[in-house]
Amino acid sequence: MAESRFMLLSDVAAELNVSDSQVYHMVRSGELPAIKIGGRGQWRVERAKLEQYIEEKYAETAEWVAGNPLIAPEPE
Repeated sequence: MAESRFMLLSDVAAELNVSDSQVYHMVRSGELPAIKIGGRGQWRVERAKLEQYIEEKYAETAEWVAGNPLIAPEPE
């Protein structure tokens, strides 16, 4: 069975191992792209957008780690 193109916020939360409310905040702040659909305005996150978001977070984390080494550089 093929994976669905769109995910519920609860599915995104499970995928990222965070709370539903954290995902809702990420969506409402614009950090994680999502759409509202249906008469009740239910949020959906496109799987491809989630994967892109994850890749961006890996890049941000790598940049942060490079700028914040675990040990101080040797004095010259």
